[in-house]
Amino acid sequence: MTAARLSTTGATMIHPFLDRLQRGPILADGAMGTMLYARGVPYERCYDELNLADAGIVQRIHREYIRAGAELIETNTFGANRFKLAPFGLQDCVRDINVRAVKIAREAREECGEPVFLAGAVGPLGQPLGPIGTIGPGDARAAFQEQIEALLESGADLIVLETFGDLAELEEAILAARAACDLPLVAQVSLTDDGFMLSGESPADVARTLTGHRVDVIGANCGVGPQGALDAVRQMALPLFANLSAMPNAGAPTRREGRYVYMSTPEYFADFAHRFVEAGGRLLGGCCGTTPEHVAAMRTALAGRSERSPTVRWIGAATSVPSAGSTPWATAPIGGLTDGGGSAASAEATPLQKALAEREFVVSVELDPPKGLNPTKIVNGAAMLAEVGVDCINIGDSPMARVRMGCISLALHIQRRVGLDTIIHFTTRDRNLMALQSELLGAHSHGVRNILALTGDPPRMGNLPQAKAVWDVDSIGLIKILKRMNEGQDWSGNSIGMPAHFFVGCAVNPVADDLDLELDRFHRKLEAGADYVMSQPLYDMDQLARFLDRAGAIPIPHLLGVMPLQSYRHAEFLHNELPGVAIPDYLRERMRLAGDRGIEEGIRQAQEFLAQAQAHVDGTYLMPSFGRYEMVAQLVKVLDRHGAAAASPRRS
Repeated sequence: MTAARLSTTGATMIHPFLDRLQRGPILADGAMGTMLYARGVPYERCYDELNLADAGIVQRIHREYIRAGAELIETNTFGANRFKLAPFGLQDCVRDINVRAVKIAREAREECGEPVFLAGAVGPLGQPLGPIGTIGPGDARAAFQEQIEALLESGADLIVLETFGDLAELEEAILAARAACDLPLVAQVSLTDDGFMLSGESPADVARTLTGHRVDVIGANCGVGPQGALDAVRQMALPLFANLSAMPNAGAPTRREGRYVYMSTPEYFADFAHRFVEAGGRLLGGCCGTTPEHVAAMRTALAGRSERSPTVRWIGAATSVPSAGSTPWATAPIGGLTDGGGSAASAEATPLQKALAEREFVVSVELDPPKGLNPTKIVNGAAMLAEVGVDCINIGDSPMARVRMGCISLALHIQRRVGLDTIIHFTTRDRNLMALQSELLGAHSHGVRNILALTGDPPRMGNLPQAKAVWDVDSIGLIKILKRMNEGQDWSGNSIGMPAHFFVGCAVNPVADDLDLELDRFHRKLEAGADYVMSQPLYDMDQLARFLDRAGAIPIPHLLGVMPLQSYRHAEFLHNELPGVAIPDYLRERMRLAGDRGIEEGIRQAQEFLAQAQAHVDGTYLMPSFGRYEMVAQLVKVLDRHGAAAASPRRS
């Protein structure tokens, strides 16, 4: 059995890493040590011990390289053997440090969600072998095997032997690796400026020697810059070694203001990536001085060549949406998702967020999810509203505490089949802290990013009064959770892999019975970080003016709720029986006088109110009662949206 074969049944199966390597070049990460040094960790510190003492800093660096486009990351274990750990008094911690290192890398991979390979990094022992030194071949092999077995135990995908300046020591490491496992094995040597190992061998000598060992990839790392590494692997090219690797330094270091600086730029590394692949190279990355910026530049250079296993990205609100029946997935840019400021959809503002930032008067329509399994009526209604110019659909979360289809599910139907952005009402009533965060992660992964944070109606109001409410947090707490996710952490401070991009809304009732309490909670929502506010339905300018006078200047976009009346009976019901709604007497009288022309009168009243209110708010969300979408469609058609935007004092 060779390293390329894994089998328990007699059939052969090529290892995933080797299979991937056959399909095109693989990009590895850069320098862990350089990144730790840049974060203030002195070179005198035992970097391997950070796996135990400060796992967070190591994991953050792994994530940065993954996001930059690395398809292979190396564990922080270059010096995690008993001889190099001994000066720090850590010689008995070999297993703990190596096992923890793989777990840290695995957690980073899981949080980023990218199918990267985890390479267990093994460097030289730090002391010369005999006869120059005191370490014998048996002791050397035992030390390497001890480390490699720990890396194997915790789930490394392959082993990378790197930065070896003594070919005899590298051979002992290879023998130890093969005694410990059948994982794919990469063996890399470090060369001096004259192109030879410290032990005197040329790159061609290395290749000839290693043909007698079970090694899958050979190459050069550290020691020299890109040009020297490229020259070395060209000399290593033999028929038996089709898989070559190069992970050079970013040139020679210079010392500036007490710190070491490497001069080779990311652009230079991008050019090196091209030339390395043209020379037949398969595995490339960087060593000392290389950063995620270098890796990102190489990923861009390889974008047209890479056979990286296809990754998918979610259909976000800001991306084009396929027609019904087509595949809902799009191919992601090579290198995966960004963590902010990038071009991937996950890092973009939602259409709602963009429209408000560009001072457009936004129109959203509230649609309640169906009570059964079929969303066709709601989706068709959304399609009709899209045709008349609605910007967004906001979706209730079992409003009035009645069982309905989940808001996230309906949002996906609308975003994918209609192409409209959505706002989901998300309540804390039904979900504990764990469920809240789990569902939000899922929503975000599907491009549902606009969240209206609500506490929710009590279950006793609905059709399952025996149901128990949860309310681990209220809407203010939910806003804080969402904003924490936008910082890349869950509520407990654990990383979620990258910052989320939720656009977080809050609600306010301008005609609340206890307006002082309502305004106090509103200001607490602002302090928690709400990005926009949606006010419950109002009906005339007096209501809006009183609220704005009491609330003071609202520092975030304000979407005004408007629910057109259907009839006098409808008006009486809303005013007297629906919490949070107050309809002025004169408007209810107008509805009474309208008689059987109630719908016409209700639309007229809403038009009058919106015409006056547009200059004082940033948008509206319309609530069609009884599923009468055609009513709000008429309102949208008559809204002077651009004129309002120009006239609004909030937009000057």
